[in-house]
Amino acid sequence: MREIPVELTKLYQQQGWWTQETLGDLLAQGLAASPDTGFHVHSAVRPYAGTFAEVEHDARRLAAGLRSRGIGAGDVVAIQLPNWREAAVAFWAASFLGAVIVPIVHFYGRKELAHILAAAKPRVFITAEAFGRMQHQPDLCADVPIVGLVGTAGFDELFDDEPLAGTLATDPVGPALIAFTSGTTRAPKGVIHSHQTLSCETRQLLANYPPDRGRQLTATPVGHFIGMLGAFLIPVLEGAPIDLVDVWDPGKVLALMKSDGLSIGGGPPYFVTSLLDHPDCTDDHRRLFTTVGLGGSTVPAAVTRRLADLGMYVFRSYGSTEHPSITGSGPQAPEDKRLYTDGNPRPGVEIRIAEDGEILSRGPDLCLGYTDDELTASAFDDEGWYHTGDVGVLDEDGYLTITDRKADVIIRGGENISAVEVEEVLLAMPEVAEAVVVAAPDARLGERAAAVLRIRHGHRMPSLEDVRVHFKDAGMARQKWPEELHRVDDYPRTASGKVQKFAVREHVRAECGST
Repeated sequence: MREIPVELTKLYQQQGWWTQETLGDLLAQGLAASPDTGFHVHSAVRPYAGTFAEVEHDARRLAAGLRSRGIGAGDVVAIQLPNWREAAVAFWAASFLGAVIVPIVHFYGRKELAHILAAAKPRVFITAEAFGRMQHQPDLCADVPIVGLVGTAGFDELFDDEPLAGTLATDPVGPALIAFTSGTTRAPKGVIHSHQTLSCETRQLLANYPPDRGRQLTATPVGHFIGMLGAFLIPVLEGAPIDLVDVWDPGKVLALMKSDGLSIGGGPPYFVTSLLDHPDCTDDHRRLFTTVGLGGSTVPAAVTRRLADLGMYVFRSYGSTEHPSITGSGPQAPEDKRLYTDGNPRPGVEIRIAEDGEILSRGPDLCLGYTDDELTASAFDDEGWYHTGDVGVLDEDGYLTITDRKADVIIRGGENISAVEVEEVLLAMPEVAEAVVVAAPDARLGERAAAVLRIRHGHRMPSLEDVRVHFKDAGMARQKWPEELHRVDDYPRTASGKVQKFAVREHVRAECGST
């Protein structure tokens, strides 16, 4: 894990961002304060309707059962489950024990799961026999002492009759969670958070949420960092209902919004735009989108403007699994800042722009490092700065705008082209729902811009000539125009909805190689 400068540790403690409270303490207090709050799972296979108190009771029974089997503070508990009640039971149980939780996205396959289990070395693995693309593979967890399969007698046998009382003591400075995140690297990176950084982040996000949000549907997988926070931590601290959905189907979600009065508070733009673009979306649905916070991936200005024009209160934020809340726009921010920038630094967070444009950040919610020491050494410096790999600019008011990733630069004939800049222009075309621009190999220029498009329902795919006319009308320099087009129904994504650009690049290069 990284070395945290002593002066930063003292500052975070003095300001109250870091406390002696553990994750188990935070949850126990929140659950005790709102026992009758609703907990609902909207699922075709494992639906549930109950209360915080009922789910907590089973979580404490599971905690007692694991405790009797020798599991306690500091032991690693891995959980690979969809957005089900049992995921909360397992997560809360592990927290009460002071264990180190490893949430695993439920649709991760054999390759990712083998890597995660080998890196985390859990003593407990809780999963399901099958769900969607997920299939239990016993050989991968043969070395895990305790395996519980939800829906089988083996999982039920882990529960004691009497629930665990209180929480087990553990060091709040120590690891509480290891979140494996995919993105620009081929193997998921294990990001280590402490009780202090995770508790700070939970309070940080809640403080920026609008009041009286009503029932918010959590669709982001709880095996992902932000899904887990949004489903199992923030609502408990807030005393707000928990509503989970285990399959993202825009048509079914729209029906659920109407029947149960649910709303979508935001997340990656894909979750919001896929609802708005669906033919079943009506004004009644749009009225449920009162406040929309967008983040988790690059947020195009065309999307924020569109949502604002529909009467929504829109704001952008920026963070990552490593540093979850770097910037964001609060309610007092002017509209142009909320729509066209990624916000200003959150309380306690510092940012600076390096000479090459890379964003550096540090703050009380910054992780402890990676499970891979080499990755930690390359991403964090001795002054506590995290080198994000993202490129951005600060305006005169201190608001940040993400302009690119260092890996998202197309070098065409020696000239750098920003993929994000090209994507923004493509998104202004009425046919285009989403656009991803990557480098395609070019025998003459080295690289050229390839546009991979998701088309709106009921529209046709634009031709390359249509795109050229559009870019000419937009005044974009000719060398930045896309030189090839690809159509997809959807992109390979991380659990948070972010497009995996390295996978898109590989797909485009494979197609180029086959022609």
